[in-house]
Amino acid sequence: MYVQCIAESINIMGKRTGGAMRARDPRPIVEMAHEEVAFGGDYLDLNIGPARKDGTELMPWIVRVVEEVTDCPLSLDTTNADALIAGMKAAKNPKQHIMNSISLQPERMKKLIPVAAETGCYVVGLLWGVDGMPRDSNERAAMTVDLTMAMNEAGIPNEKILIDPIATPITLGSEQVMSGLEFMAMLPDIAPGVKSTVGLSNVSNGVEAHLRPYLNRAYLAMLMKVGIWSAIVDAYDQELIELAHGERSELLKLVHDIMDGNEPDPSTLSDKEMEYYKTTRVLMGKTIFSESWLEL
Repeated sequence: MYVQCIAESINIMGKRTGGAMRARDPRPIVEMAHEEVAFGGDYLDLNIGPARKDGTELMPWIVRVVEEVTDCPLSLDTTNADALIAGMKAAKNPKQHIMNSISLQPERMKKLIPVAAETGCYVVGLLWGVDGMPRDSNERAAMTVDLTMAMNEAGIPNEKILIDPIATPITLGSEQVMSGLEFMAMLPDIAPGVKSTVGLSNVSNGVEAHLRPYLNRAYLAMLMKVGIWSAIVDAYDQELIELAHGERSELLKLVHDIMDGNEPDPSTLSDKEMEYYKTTRVLMGKTIFSESWLEL
């Protein structure tokens, strides 16, 4: 069991890289690219945010900077469709990169699908429609069919599509967390051959910073049970990377047993196992979320 880790830290909001992007200073970006690959990143996410003013210049610049120092495939991440196009067309080898993302908004589909087909890149199909995010697994399924059909018609095969069901913060309740997992289990039947991805840290948005890794790790373990192919992750969290790359099988088994209703006796668990036990139960809605869930 191996999840492709898309390292998230080269980001316009990042302390080290945000200023470097704005100043066009390649050094911090190059340093972080090397670090994230060394720590286990399978892809490097280059997130320039909305970049409304200079996105069409910034994205090609950062793609060239990173491609100069590593062969690691990239995920080009921005809401600016023109910047995505410019970045993908500037890449040396766009076929190995990911376009993040195409949602179910007609203007974005019309602009980006032909470019994804032309360049042969992987493409994230974001399940976000004209009315916003889906309410349940059935709406996610319907959106997936619409997105994949539109991409297929343009010549993009399922194997190049990564469906993102949209992770929601646990602070909004466990219902959407579980709805996303239910959909993920359905995905192979809905669109055979399609891959999947998720912005992992969304699940812990709004939670105290020191508690977020516990939620991210347990959520990843839950997603692994339903076949997640990739996730945008913090590559500096080594426990998370080990989990994604199948090196913590005992913790995966624990989480998957809980999901199957085979709960262990908590008194038999180690401190590390208790972290996953308590956090999985919170994400499933078996325990009400509060920021003291690990102490209860």
